[in-house]
Amino acid sequence: MAIIITDECINCDACVSECPNNAIYEPDQEWSYSDETALSGMVTTPDGREVDADAENEPVSDEFYFIVSDKCTECKGFHDEPQCAAVCPVDCCVPDEAHVESEETLLAKKVWMHGE
Repeated sequence: MAIIITDECINCDACVSECPNNAIYEPDQEWSYSDETALSGMVTTPDGREVDADAENEPVSDEFYFIVSDKCTECKGFHDEPQCAAVCPVDCCVPDEAHVESEETLLAKKVWMHGE
């Protein structure tokens, strides 16, 4: 499953540089699939949706740092554990029960984003 940042976030910024998928954004920041990934132009997501990887998307939160679940792989294929959770000083990076995914799905998402 993806990781979510709860409203206990103190906006410390510790998690942002740790994310290998660039899935973590500042409050009120627009995001795109192409941000620091191999994606560009029109692409098909692993779940079959057509999206413009370069399009700017609405922020998920305007108050706290947030994780784009479509880009989160729980660091599978990069690290043994989610790095955002490992460095979070207030333990607000937790599993997102609304986005449960198998390890196989998370690894496929990594390959999709990074072309590896």
